[in-house]
Amino acid sequence: MKRPWPLVFKGARVLVCDEAGTTLDVDVAVSGERIVAIGSELHGFDEVDCRGRWLLPGFVQTHVHLVQTLFRGLADDLELMDWLRTRIWPLERAHDIDSTATSARLGIHELLSGGTTAVLDMATVAHTDAIFGVAESTGLRLYCGKAQMDRENEAGLSEPLDLSMRSANELADRWHGKGRLRYAYAPRFVPSCTDALLTATAAEARKRGCLIHTHASENRSEVELVRALTGRDNVVHLDAIGLSGPDVLLAHCIHLTDAEEALLATTGTRVLHCPSSNLKLASGVARIPELLARGVHVSLGADGAPCNNRLDAFAEMRLAALVHKPRVGATAMDARTVLGLMTREGARALGLDAGTVEVGRLADLVLLDPRRLWTGGDPYSAVVYQMDSRNVEGVWIGGTRVCDNGQTGQDLAALANEADTALARVRARANL
Repeated sequence: MKRPWPLVFKGARVLVCDEAGTTLDVDVAVSGERIVAIGSELHGFDEVDCRGRWLLPGFVQTHVHLVQTLFRGLADDLELMDWLRTRIWPLERAHDIDSTATSARLGIHELLSGGTTAVLDMATVAHTDAIFGVAESTGLRLYCGKAQMDRENEAGLSEPLDLSMRSANELADRWHGKGRLRYAYAPRFVPSCTDALLTATAAEARKRGCLIHTHASENRSEVELVRALTGRDNVVHLDAIGLSGPDVLLAHCIHLTDAEEALLATTGTRVLHCPSSNLKLASGVARIPELLARGVHVSLGADGAPCNNRLDAFAEMRLAALVHKPRVGATAMDARTVLGLMTREGARALGLDAGTVEVGRLADLVLLDPRRLWTGGDPYSAVVYQMDSRNVEGVWIGGTRVCDNGQTGQDLAALANEADTALARVRARANL
C-alpha cells in the first residue's frame, strides 16, 4: 500500500473546468500547495468526505476594489463620472489606514465565503499596505496595487508623478512575491493619469515582472473625455504609449470601435468583464461574445461594492451568461464557457498556476453541496445559473482550508461594529 497523501478529497464529483468541460467522479490528493494525484482509492492522513459534493477550482475575480467595500450603498443610482467625482473619490480620500483595513476585511470575508480564492484588486492612492496585510492574514491570493493618479481632481485624490511612482515602487519592494501576494501596478485610467505616469508605470511593472491593471472604455462620457485629452480612442491610445499586451489587464472595455476590438486580439491584452457593475452604473454591456470570437482573452470580476453592491462570483457568472443572450442568441455564453472565465481564464490572466483541477496545479479548491439548494441535471449549468454562496461548504487555498461553511475566522459581530465606527469616521471627513 502506498504511503497516504497529506490531504485527500474523497469521492467528489470533480468539475475540472478545462476547455472540454470535463466532469470526473474521483479522489483528489494534495501535497504541499499542489494537486499531486487524481484517481480512485487514494488515501490521506487528512481526508475530506466529498460524497454527494462537487469539487471545482476556486473562483478568480480579476477586477475588485476592496478599499471600497465600506462604501456599499453610499453611491447608488449614479453614472460613472458622477459616481467617482461626488462619492467614491471623496470617500477614498477620507480613508485612514484602519478604515482601509476594515474595508478589506469585510470584502475578503465575503469573497472567501463565496468561493473566491484569488483577486486582482485596485486600492486607492494611500494605505495600500493595509490591504496587503489583511490579505496575508486571511490566506487570500491577492494581486494588488495602489491607484495611481497624477491629474488633479475635485476630491484632491491625486499626487505628483514622482511621489506616485516612488510609493508604488516601495509597495512592490515590500509585497511582490511575499507568500501569496503580488504587486500589480494600477494607474486608475487615462482621465486621471498623464501619459508620463502611464508610461512610467508600464516601464516599472515590466522591469519587476508585475502586471498592469487599469480601466478602459467603461462609459461613453469617459470615452469622449479620453478623445478630448489625447485625440485618440482609449485602447488605441493605451497601445500607442505601450499599455497593451498579455501583462495589461483592462477592466470593462464596453465602448470599443472595431479597430480597438481587433487591437485587443492582436496584442493579447486582457479584458476584465464586470456585468453587475456595468448595469448598475448604466455604463452598458460589453460585446463579450464577439470579443471571445475574435480571440480576445476575457475573465470576470465583481468590481467594487458601491457599484454592484456585492462581491459575489455566482452573481457575476449568472449575469455574464444571461445578459448577452437577448442580443446574440440563446446559445451564447453557455455555462461551461462562463465557469471557465471565472476559474481557468481568471487564473490565466494573472499568470496563476491554478484554475483547473489537474495534477500539478495549485490546490485552490471549492467544495459545493448541491443538496442545499437541490439541483439535478448538468453541474456546470447549476453552478452558473442556480447556485450561490449558500452552496459553498468549504474553500481551500494552497491546500489550506480558509473557509468552513461560511466561517473565515472573523468575528462577524465585532467586524460589523468596527465597520460602523470606521464608516462614521470616514463619512465625517468626506462630509457625506
